[in-house]
Amino acid sequence: MNTMPETLSGVLDRTFAGIRQACGGFTPRLSPHEVGTITTVSTGIAKVSGLPGVGFEELLKFPGGGFGIAFNVDEDEIGVVLLGDCSALHAGDEVERTGRVMDVGVGEALLGRVIDPLGRPLDGKGPMALRERVPIERPAAPIMDRAPVTVPLQTGIKVIDALIPIGRGQRELILGDRQTGKTTIAIDTILNHRGQNVVCVYCAIGQRSSAVAKAVATFREKGALDYTVVVVTEGNDPPGLAYIAPYAATSIAEHFMAAGRDVLIVYDDLTQHAQAYRELSLLLRRPPGREAFPGDIFYIHSRLLERATHMCEELGGGSLTALPIIETEAQNISAYIPTNLISITDGQIYLSPSLFELGVLPAVDVGRSVSRVGGKAQLAAYRAVAGDLKLAYAQFEELETFARFGARLDESTRKSIEHGRRIRACLKQPEFAPVSVPAQIAILLALTAGLFDLVPVDQMTAAEQAVHAAAKEIPAEVSGRFESADKLSDEDRKAIIEIARQSLAGFAPKPGQKS
Repeated sequence: MNTMPETLSGVLDRTFAGIRQACGGFTPRLSPHEVGTITTVSTGIAKVSGLPGVGFEELLKFPGGGFGIAFNVDEDEIGVVLLGDCSALHAGDEVERTGRVMDVGVGEALLGRVIDPLGRPLDGKGPMALRERVPIERPAAPIMDRAPVTVPLQTGIKVIDALIPIGRGQRELILGDRQTGKTTIAIDTILNHRGQNVVCVYCAIGQRSSAVAKAVATFREKGALDYTVVVVTEGNDPPGLAYIAPYAATSIAEHFMAAGRDVLIVYDDLTQHAQAYRELSLLLRRPPGREAFPGDIFYIHSRLLERATHMCEELGGGSLTALPIIETEAQNISAYIPTNLISITDGQIYLSPSLFELGVLPAVDVGRSVSRVGGKAQLAAYRAVAGDLKLAYAQFEELETFARFGARLDESTRKSIEHGRRIRACLKQPEFAPVSVPAQIAILLALTAGLFDLVPVDQMTAAEQAVHAAAKEIPAEVSGRFESADKLSDEDRKAIIEIARQSLAGFAPKPGQKS
């Protein structure tokens, strides 16, 4: 009676052992090869059914070689963001899974090239040999992998380097109304890094073709294209391309940062990016919120800008500095998208249309602009020279407004106003003409020492150029301390001031002439 169960048990054991042995070398593979069907096609999006295993943001292949990203993953239907022309797509066409997320090619071959967010060349120079591809969406570096922002990123623009310093690894927002010079500041910053071993990525989002062509021509003319990657989506491109453009550009920049290099990325501009995302969300029937933007609009920008950082030395010490640009309407910086970006970034540079109309270029409103990193990322020479400059300029603006009422001014107030006018004149700067560190230090020292106070206002431009040219005579041992952490000694300051005084000797007002 007891042999029967033992025999059956033994047979089962041997059977299972054979199955295990037969399957021992087998590795199961999940194939993403599924084919679905387009149910509806709209401008920039498509609805697809029949892909039960698709993942969120998975890349899907459409007829004709087009691609899309799975955005809404519902039980019965998938909302897909199209990354190309949808005019040839029709309901009933087949859609295939690729089993991977959207990625972009990275490498040294991208330097000097103009590409779209899919990595396709737009400059007519042929294909690029890129051996590595990385996802466009990547998690930001953990806090423990980051280093403090302490190294300055010189823009070559006096008002920014002196009063609103930017550090390598910082995120500094540039905002202002239309046609106030936002892009010019970003381009000037890129031009200033020629020969400084900084890789630049310029991401144009939904821009006019003529504006992009002008920027690329400026880079090429000034020799900046050799160290710059230009990622372009134009205004007539599908909104899906505008949506992925900043993420693709950031992945390209992160590749160079991971190699230990310093990288500057410009997003021009995130207003167009937000509008493209709003368009896609409304087409996909996502619930609209404030100003018709979906509730996760803050998240798409925060996860983008959080990738800008300064890595610790153990991970190469590279940095990624972000300059996002935002367009305001009627100087309304409290609108939804501007307030989102202000809260995400480490400071903002606000461009005033009033200053622009007065010819104060760049039209930086010093009172509304701030760098939350501040002097921590400023050269020691600047901290000593420009320490009281912002306060003196702010006082001048208040006194200037008061003086317009025709009140009688005492001598000290009049001197403060005259000194402030010289500060404003010195902070003016033409486009595409970045100023070197020694020249900036000489001009700022001459300002704080009051050397320009005797120069007539209408001669300030020529006087500043004279100091700029004389800065080349600063001794090498003194100018060498500008880039280091060493503070300027009293002897250094006296030597620079004496050089500036000699260069301004011919600009003193003649007897009877008002300054």
